[in-house]
Amino acid sequence: MRTKYVVQGIFWILVYILLASAPLLILLLGKMPEGREFWRELSVALGFAGLALMSLQFALTARFKSIKAPYGADIVYHFHRQISFVALAFILVHPLLLFIFSPRTLALLNIISAPWRARAGVTAVVLLLVLIGASVWRKRLKIEYTHWRIWHGILATAVIALAITHVVLARHYLNTPLKQTLWIAYGIFWVGLLAYIRVLKPILLLIRPYEIESVLPERGSAWSLTIRPVSHPGLNFMPGQFTWITVGNSPFSEAEHPFSFSSSAEQQEKMTFTIKELGDFTRKIKTLQPGQKVYVDGPFGHFSVDRHPHAEQFVFIAGGVGITPIMSMLRTLAQRGEKRPLTLIYANRDWESIIFREEIERLRDSLALKVVHVLEKPPVDWTEETGFINQAILERHLPKTRRCNTIEVFICGPQPMMNAVEQALSNLGIPYGDYHSEQFNLV
Repeated sequence: MRTKYVVQGIFWILVYILLASAPLLILLLGKMPEGREFWRELSVALGFAGLALMSLQFALTARFKSIKAPYGADIVYHFHRQISFVALAFILVHPLLLFIFSPRTLALLNIISAPWRARAGVTAVVLLLVLIGASVWRKRLKIEYTHWRIWHGILATAVIALAITHVVLARHYLNTPLKQTLWIAYGIFWVGLLAYIRVLKPILLLIRPYEIESVLPERGSAWSLTIRPVSHPGLNFMPGQFTWITVGNSPFSEAEHPFSFSSSAEQQEKMTFTIKELGDFTRKIKTLQPGQKVYVDGPFGHFSVDRHPHAEQFVFIAGGVGITPIMSMLRTLAQRGEKRPLTLIYANRDWESIIFREEIERLRDSLALKVVHVLEKPPVDWTEETGFINQAILERHLPKTRRCNTIEVFICGPQPMMNAVEQALSNLGIPYGDYHSEQFNLV
């Protein structure tokens, strides 16, 4: 299975490189405009590269399962964020080169007197800066998530539309049928992605609704939301995966949020998501009522024991609500009658905040499960691990046999904890490919 995902991953990387570089390759073909300096052609090339990268951003966020499967959704979204800065750099250098080597082109910044091609280009750059700035500083600016998503989509669409308008009106690089075909294809590709994301996909979700069955309290200010399919068989998922959920709204709404399954993958007739009160939407989970409609887009994610059937044993390292996808895996393994050795190292603030505390203890009866609790503020008579998960704790409790592909380690929790655990695992000789993280910051 690992080989399958490696091949898929290489394939999609090559496709991405081809689509991103196509405008540059086409630029070099055919007759170039006469009398134009090298720096001007370099400027245009960088502009084309930036536009291609921005166009491909729609594909990265369209949630195509086949694209995300080899890497995991968190890696794809991280790449989406980082490549935005690369695209921005290319796009900013495009006019800067013109201004440096031909100062008279500064007049193009005057959108009142400048030609329409310049107006479209300047407006696209300004909107792109607003788009990226609002994304980077969303929390500092206290922009509510749903509002940000709406404006993120509007601004991204406007940037691409204005940039393509700029290219078309400039006309210098549409002087051959091949180049015209390229930009027509890019336009169709972009419009097709928008139609899929905004029209087709919501329609597909609309005809497969779910409804809330129950909302039950858990320890640690968390709530377990259970839903069941309405007039359809439900969803097949791997334990540890996640979905995007829209509650009480049309699937055409932007008010959707990513949550991991906490229920067993063997129980397809209903699904449970355990959600901690951390933000505006999550604080409202406890107010939801049975019978409310829910729309589910998924499943997504590579964080699952099902992707590693070769493993001789599994280790789970969780912090707080990071237990959610791990609980899905433990519940599934219990229902399957799993016999392989399992280790759970679970960090929490105190004894009373341990989500699923009682059920984890019961799972010891049906699984070969070793449980290690790590408490920041333990009770007076506490005899187990204290503080935070560190290399010393891992050294004491990890399996002694750590050969490549013999154990698979799954880590989920706050970002600082995951960073520290990954570094400790590396120091202890666990191969990089044998530990896997589930990131919280998808949005």
